[in-house]
Amino acid sequence: MADETLSRELEPRVEALGFELVELEQAGSKQRPILRLSIDRPDSKAGEPGVSLEDCTVVSRALEPWLDQREGLSDRYVLEVSSPGVERPLVRPRDWERFAGAVITVRGRDTLAGRARRLEGTLLGLRGENQDTVALRIGDEDVEIPLGDIERGNLVYRWERGQKR
Repeated sequence: MADETLSRELEPRVEALGFELVELEQAGSKQRPILRLSIDRPDSKAGEPGVSLEDCTVVSRALEPWLDQREGLSDRYVLEVSSPGVERPLVRPRDWERFAGAVITVRGRDTLAGRARRLEGTLLGLRGENQDTVALRIGDEDVEIPLGDIERGNLVYRWERGQKR
């Protein structure tokens, strides 16, 4: 689980570089922490190339001087910056809106929409007065799932026969 303060501090720094912070994962030990940042372009689309290795290098090099000076972080930290991948996680409310129309999977803590713990369908976006319900089309039926019931959501990428991996 990531430190929320660190995530809040990193987010504007990543955005200033022209990217968005998708996720921050902290691993390792207190003496040698590992910070894993997943970044994306704010205008990326499902199934299209997102960030490059060069983009990850730019973000890493830009953040290191700040992290080197940050109180409470061991000077032996390891920073890993990567793309969220083709099956990008849906983390923030804006993700659920931006990727409307894409095929996604959602996994719940318990059964979702009276069906199963894991569902796959076409994302329709957020609904509800507080934008706190995910609308999903499964087959020819639309279901709504409270955002709080979703443990994890991500895009689904379908490999085409003969496509290079």
